[in-house]
Amino acid sequence: MREEGFCVVTEPAPLHVAGVDHERLTDQLRFVLEVDKLKRILRRNTLVDGSRRENDAEHSWHVALAARVFAEYAPKGTDIDRVVEMLLLHDIVEIDAGDTFVYDTELAQTQFKRESEAADRLYALLPKDQAEHARGLWEEFEARTTPEARFAKAIDRLAPMLANWHNEGGTWVTHRVSAAQVREKVAMVAEGSATLGAYATALINDAVGRGYLAP
Repeated sequence: MREEGFCVVTEPAPLHVAGVDHERLTDQLRFVLEVDKLKRILRRNTLVDGSRRENDAEHSWHVALAARVFAEYAPKGTDIDRVVEMLLLHDIVEIDAGDTFVYDTELAQTQFKRESEAADRLYALLPKDQAEHARGLWEEFEARTTPEARFAKAIDRLAPMLANWHNEGGTWVTHRVSAAQVREKVAMVAEGSATLGAYATALINDAVGRGYLAP
């Protein structure tokens, strides 16, 4: 390890494997070691049991798995493998940019700039072909112009709703989030999946009825 400013950079062990492109493998190892930092980025949402806040790596794994489980509710012809890959990659930028709470309107104003700069550094650690592919998937996810991106975003938005409902309001209560604010995010779920959107709508209506959200 070596220190670069406030950032600890972990370098791959200087080992060589016969018959392998050492430079390419080193770049891949450097990326894999760097994204280990995603485990340190805490989100506002807690685990479903409310015991602690979840980190970005846990969130990425959970939504990627959920996309596979809920694949039958994606629009016909959706490439679920692409969705899963997108969800595994989408929050890596938060290693540099930090987690932006979805209801923090002030911080949201600089979110894309911060995350774009993070994408410039982090995905570029990979070999050129993999870097272009990963960066392209991140940009596709952000733009939501494909069925895959819209379904991925739907899963990403549904996950914290599920956690908050099971935590009797969770971050909705802590941060005084209104039902109207959450319903804006429900629209994004419906955009990616009619079935999951209908479920999210019912979930929010039920949360209002239980007092988890202000009507």
